[in-house]
Amino acid sequence: MSIKLRLTIMSFFQFFVWGAWLITIANYWFGTKQWDGTQFGAIFATMGIASLFMPTLMGIIADRWINAERLYFFLHLSYAAVLFYLPQVNDPNTFFNAMLAAMCFYMPTLALSNSIAYTALNENNYDLVKAFPPIRVFGTVGFIVAMWITNLTGNKATAYQFYIAGTAALALSLYAFTLPKCPPKKLQQESASWIQLLGLEAFKLFGNYKMALFFIFSMFLGAALQLTNAYGDVFLDEFKFYPKFAESFVVKYSTIIMSISQISETLFILAIPFFLKRFGIKKVMLISMFAWVLRFGLFSFGDPAGGLWMIVLSCIVYGMAFDFFNISGSLFVETSTTSSIRSSAQGLFMMMTNGFGAVFGSFASGWIIDHYFTKSFQNGQDLANYLDTDINDMHFLNFLKEKSISLLPDGTLNNNIMLKDWHDIWLAFAIYTLVIAVLFAIFFRHKHEREPLNSK
Repeated sequence: MSIKLRLTIMSFFQFFVWGAWLITIANYWFGTKQWDGTQFGAIFATMGIASLFMPTLMGIIADRWINAERLYFFLHLSYAAVLFYLPQVNDPNTFFNAMLAAMCFYMPTLALSNSIAYTALNENNYDLVKAFPPIRVFGTVGFIVAMWITNLTGNKATAYQFYIAGTAALALSLYAFTLPKCPPKKLQQESASWIQLLGLEAFKLFGNYKMALFFIFSMFLGAALQLTNAYGDVFLDEFKFYPKFAESFVVKYSTIIMSISQISETLFILAIPFFLKRFGIKKVMLISMFAWVLRFGLFSFGDPAGGLWMIVLSCIVYGMAFDFFNISGSLFVETSTTSSIRSSAQGLFMMMTNGFGAVFGSFASGWIIDHYFTKSFQNGQDLANYLDTDINDMHFLNFLKEKSISLLPDGTLNNNIMLKDWHDIWLAFAIYTLVIAVLFAIFFRHKHEREPLNSK
């Protein structure tokens, strides 16, 4: 089996074991367990919390003491064990602790899988910029396949989604024994400092102006990733509140519409070599940032009827926004650091994006939406006007009934109804990413030398 095929299989299952439950866990939480939404928000925070320290810590261990592929085996084996345990949990607090443990084992493997692939490709004299994206694209394919397997087998609201992911994670841990050997780079001298011994040299990258700026902007752009992941599907689903959209295809199949985003990823990953070689990291990152502006802006003005094309185009643009940032950024870190800190540098990049960026995006966006972009309605006619309907419309009355709200004789509601103002929410997110793009264009300095497109 060729090196590239072995790495492709690794990439496929790396994201399969995540996609099998990530999209559908809400159905299990609310539908099967009937736990509340505040606690559910904490479940998604576990990914950011784990990314604050685990990728960097595991990267240090891989750079100094343990083969990367052996550490990869241990982490996926542990991840599988927690996934098999999750269906046995019957209270949300224990579930949170278990999920935090699962993310502490899983999140470092994202950076480790990159490190393993880069090491193997370098040792076999492949051009990383050209060889890596076609391998990585199968990670997105694995995510989509896992999502559809869970849905089509009728397990999106059952505990079996964790068994599907756990079985695949167990298989991936065993598959790690077939991966190329990635021994630690024991390059420190006997007189090495404790910083060198612990592999903390990667943090010295912050002493370089260009790398420090890159990591800072990665953090702020990483927050944008969390915004679209957290709110994209619920945004489409809440069009059902509007009677004129209640029976639309978008409302009934919001998850299928959102999956266009993942399908788009597979196409844009393959375009990365061309764009990186022709334009360089700065322009590619700028393209990514402006793609995020379009992603949010199109959502802001889209709707399931005349604006459906905006929603679909937003999902297509997502592939460019996500891939050009994540994968190009990872390649930039790889080509800007030495082999002695390869794994820890990748872990640092992961910490800034999926750690600080995700936590910042989750908590800041939640607070801002609650305080500035949530409308309260106490009058039935005002609510009907906002939803562009009549107060006696059947869908409108059913909407009130589902919310356990009664329309009183004087036209007021017995309880306030809170609705998110999605138009302004997405517009605010678009402005946020536009500001980041402008600042990045001004302050990030990087000279690009065009490379030939026909290298190995």
